[in-house]
Amino acid sequence: MAINASNESSSHARIRLGMVGGGQGAFIGAVHRIAARIDDQFELVAGALASDPVRAKASAKELGITDDRAYGSFEEMAKAEAARADGIEVVSIVTPNHMHSPVAKAFLEAGIHVICDKPLTTTVAEAEELVALARKTGRVFVVTHNYTGYPMVRQARAMIANGDLGEIRLVQAEYLQDWLTERLEASSHKQAAWRTDPARSGAGGCIGDIGTHAYSLACFVTGLKLDELLAQLSTFVEGRRLDDDVQILLKWKGGAKGMLWASQVAVGNENGLTLRVCGSKGGLEWAQENPNHLWFTPYGRPKQLLTRGGAAALGEAGRVTRIPAGHPEGYLEGFATIYAEAARAIRAARVGEKPHPEVIFPTVEDGLAGVKFIDAAVKSSASEGAWVRMT
Repeated sequence: MAINASNESSSHARIRLGMVGGGQGAFIGAVHRIAARIDDQFELVAGALASDPVRAKASAKELGITDDRAYGSFEEMAKAEAARADGIEVVSIVTPNHMHSPVAKAFLEAGIHVICDKPLTTTVAEAEELVALARKTGRVFVVTHNYTGYPMVRQARAMIANGDLGEIRLVQAEYLQDWLTERLEASSHKQAAWRTDPARSGAGGCIGDIGTHAYSLACFVTGLKLDELLAQLSTFVEGRRLDDDVQILLKWKGGAKGMLWASQVAVGNENGLTLRVCGSKGGLEWAQENPNHLWFTPYGRPKQLLTRGGAAALGEAGRVTRIPAGHPEGYLEGFATIYAEAARAIRAARVGEKPHPEVIFPTVEDGLAGVKFIDAAVKSSASEGAWVRMT
């Protein structure tokens, strides 16, 4: 196992973790709990796992959380845990989008580190407030754009930073699904219901749910900053209140151009997250459904397949690789890498230090950039395709 989250501090005690959301019937909460356990750096000791107090406490009991740390509300949890000598060091926020801001704010103000699911908030103003508060409190703030934790994504980032592609010219990102092809939210499907509800999801549907992942991945790998975008957000399913298909033209600072297509009604696609980057010297292509492969094409030479267990693993891919070559490493491990990097930052904070420079995770500032991306795309689409500059 290449990742070692314990070498930032002489203390090897597991990090005391709390969770808000993620109780009975939730999907992403279980993913976060698995990710936190993979590298054995966290111990879940407290939770406010649902908006309904009865269900919250029942969920906590199922997970082995003691009665005195099974809370009926996040406000109660933040106050009580901050007062305990053995209180949580970090909270994981796995609620629907509209609750990210109030929950994160409460725990930051209580002096507790934050790991928050994406998007950071539902409005730019809320995101800017969290950035200011995180800086003021000095707490670690991690946004779980999990695909940035994949080994070959790290390798691609390192190769671009090393100049292997030359000057970046084209960046194309796709994230295609088909699970919302029918109006699933009209049934009792919990995940579809909140993701298509403006009150809980925010102004963006598909763009906030998966479009931000594609955007985050493009920014993380290339290091580029977006200058302008032109977006068309469409709603194909009758009666749906938010977009289910997103098509965007991108202008990056420095002159690169690109496209982003995200859809949850693209029949025949399950989880088709793909990134293509072309520069003056070569190109890279990576697809989430085959995550251990990275295609590299130096200009004028045959395409090369780089694998997680090959020579490429000597670099950034190797640092975040856990299992031997040929064994698939993907979704859960990508989340686990984010948690492992968070652990290193939190362990450093325990002793008043900064983490090693190699520690990389999406920050609260990256979360703000994602919310600004959603906001700009919604504005562009509402103005019938006007170019909108990122602020």
